[in-house]
Amino acid sequence: MDFIIPVIVGVAALAIGLLIGYIIRKRTAEAEIGSAEAQAKKILEDAIKAAESKKKETLLEAKEEILSSKNEFDREVKERRAELTRQERRVTQKEETLDRKSEALEKKDEILAEKIKEADERVAETTALRDEQQKTLQKISGMTADQAKALLLNTLEEEIRHEKAMKLVQLEEQFKEDADEKAREVLSLAIQRCAADHVAEITVSAVQLPSEEMKGRIIGREGRNIRTIETLVGVDLIIDDTPETITISCFDPVRREIARIALEKLIQDGRIHPARIEEMVEKARREVENAIKQAGDRATFETGVHGFSPDMIKLLGRLKYRTSYGQNVLKHSIEVSLLSGMLADELGADSMIAKRAGLLHDIGKALTQEVEGSHVQLGVDVARKHKESQEIIHAIEAHHGDVEPKTLIAMIVQAADAISAARPGARRENLENYIKRLAKLEEIANDFDCVEKSFAIQAGREIRIMVKPESVDDDSMILVARDIVKRIESELEYPGQIKVHLIRESRAIDFAK
Repeated sequence: MDFIIPVIVGVAALAIGLLIGYIIRKRTAEAEIGSAEAQAKKILEDAIKAAESKKKETLLEAKEEILSSKNEFDREVKERRAELTRQERRVTQKEETLDRKSEALEKKDEILAEKIKEADERVAETTALRDEQQKTLQKISGMTADQAKALLLNTLEEEIRHEKAMKLVQLEEQFKEDADEKAREVLSLAIQRCAADHVAEITVSAVQLPSEEMKGRIIGREGRNIRTIETLVGVDLIIDDTPETITISCFDPVRREIARIALEKLIQDGRIHPARIEEMVEKARREVENAIKQAGDRATFETGVHGFSPDMIKLLGRLKYRTSYGQNVLKHSIEVSLLSGMLADELGADSMIAKRAGLLHDIGKALTQEVEGSHVQLGVDVARKHKESQEIIHAIEAHHGDVEPKTLIAMIVQAADAISAARPGARRENLENYIKRLAKLEEIANDFDCVEKSFAIQAGREIRIMVKPESVDDDSMILVARDIVKRIESELEYPGQIKVHLIRESRAIDFAK
């Protein structure tokens, strides 16, 4: 019991303390709330004052801006009014000027009308006087005005025609003399400046052997070595009674050169069997390809013509192993290029274009054994493929007269080609064989009953045949041309191709009695 009383007292004291603390906190919170409300009220009043001040400032600025805009508008209106006033004044002045000019024009019109009237009167007087004179002249001469005019014009026309004909004949004779003299001078200068050696090439090559025993080794057991060489290269090896010599025969100089180099390497190496032969043939082929490229580069260097693609240089180099009637085509092309450049210099043409066209004029011969067609057409296709100019393409196309030369460069290349081919010793074919081939060509055509006349032209590259119109119609001309072509192909040997041109001409003749 004794300890309960202190506990009760402690609890009561604790409750009293809690109550007193609650009362104190409540009063403190009420005091803080009152202070915050007063502060918020003050902030709100300050904000209202600031807003009113800002409103007044904004209104003041708006009024000032409106006033400024009004002043600017008044100024612009004033300037525009002044401009309109000036324009009205100028218009008024122009109207006054136009009025004065109109009055002057009216006066001029009156004066002009009077002068026209006077002129009409004078024309009438002149016409009457002329009519009177014409009547008098007609009476005296006994001819009308039209007859006299026709007589005078005819006489004058005859005199002019006669004088024109005489002048044309005189000019033509003088022009021919001057042209012949100038042509001889230009050609002689070009030929003198370009001297070249000519060696006729053949279609066989000889390889020297160190001993007769080497022939047997090249032939091999049962001929296997020689057959391997002939099969790989495409040549004929002729082993005859000539001591220590093997002859290589082939129409293609490239193959012949590959076989020659391969044989020399085999002889030098001493090991001759099919596997070694294949290896040496491949090495020889690479050497020939390298020689072809070097020959093309050397040709461009000698002529001074550059800017070719690698494929075109390779084609130029292949001409080193091509011949035409025994004449080396690459040497011939270089000579034609140099001659063309000299002729162009003498005639005032572009020498670089002429040299380029001369160097490329026979480029088609590098492909004639691989592709069908004449070397002219093949050359045109190659030049067009490699983006050569139209002037060079035309020179290539016209250098044998297949088309009419239309440019000075084409004529220069044609002349240079003829000069190079016509040098003594340049080509193996002699004049007698050439004439025989032309005569044989015409003879084949004349054997057909429907042929009236035939003419071999363009150095035997074309034959022009006149057929009898009553014996052949238009449809059967194609068959006749085909028969003539077959006869030519079977009976003649010729380079390139021959164009067979049939012409059928019909004429109707009657007599008026």
